[in-house]
Amino acid sequence: MSQELFNIKGKVALVTGSTHGLGMAMAMGLGKAGATIVVNGNSSQEKIDNAVADYKKEGINAVGYKFNVAKESDVIEAIKKIETEVGNIDILVNNAGIIKRTPLAEMEVEDFKQVLDIDLVSPFIVSKHVVKGMMERKEGKIINICSMMSQLGRNTVGAYAAAKGGLVMLTKNMATEWARFNIQVNGIGPGYFATSQTAPIRVDGHPFNDFIVNRTPAAKWGDPNDLAGAAIFLSSKASDFVNGHILYVDGGILATIGKPSNEL
Repeated sequence: MSQELFNIKGKVALVTGSTHGLGMAMAMGLGKAGATIVVNGNSSQEKIDNAVADYKKEGINAVGYKFNVAKESDVIEAIKKIETEVGNIDILVNNAGIIKRTPLAEMEVEDFKQVLDIDLVSPFIVSKHVVKGMMERKEGKIINICSMMSQLGRNTVGAYAAAKGGLVMLTKNMATEWARFNIQVNGIGPGYFATSQTAPIRVDGHPFNDFIVNRTPAAKWGDPNDLAGAAIFLSSKASDFVNGHILYVDGGILATIGKPSNEL
């Protein structure tokens, strides 16, 4: 019974921004649990093809589609192709996102809007067009990738934090409107993870590395694979009565005010 609760074999999962990083880690977890992974990116077809090859090396059934998640016409066309060529989308993970590290007083309005378009508007666009099929079938799982920055402020990430804070409320409102169709909409809020992007600052003695290790009760950076369990849980029957919830996977950062620098 317990294994059946987490069974997602045969499901089709569209994971946006899944050619690398945390998106790939979550998609790998879903794929190894038996789902067919629809890989999405918008940089180049070559990058998508390479990512699909990486999934297949792990024994995962994966296909790739290049489209801009912030452009509604692209999304509509892509979803039609996916549903025709792969199958109905059972699981949607809105992971695609960007961050621009600029002090708010110096940030261009267009840059601020671009972050909101990709990090907040695109989950609305993709969900809007995927959920219609879920509503007809009376079943579906949507996971929005939020952030600790939906709860905390930090210098230079104001646009990102505003978008992710909005995404938390969008998640709750999606859940409110779609729960009666047996659709669960939840979020995952990653903490600080060891990725290729954070590699330059994850060095002993680097001020930010020391800050994160000391600020996190687990006293370490997260492993991207730590997100797989959360993604599987929120994609499976185990979460059928979980709706509008944000699951923070952060090693305990949001649970504590922190500790003095001289505390053991």
